[in-house]
Amino acid sequence: MPWIEAPHEDDWDDELAELKSDVIDRQHQRVDWIMRIHALDPGSMRAHDALYRQAMRSTATLRKVERELIALVVSDINGCHY
Repeated sequence: MPWIEAPHEDDWDDELAELKSDVIDRQHQRVDWIMRIHALDPGSMRAHDALYRQAMRSTATLRKVERELIALVVSDINGCHY
């Protein structure tokens, strides 16, 4: 849980409500904390989502699952909690 208070996705309206379908974790039917914090600035949410999708796009050398594993290891090394 982050230290920054952010509105719960059930309370999103207008622009955030439109973004919700793009950023929701479909498996768990919730928005991850890192994206919920971006609810404070919908433009940053849109940019974060676009960057993530581009970074995770498969290439000839790395599949998405391999990119996710690299991100997991880097987050662990950096002491990230998410």
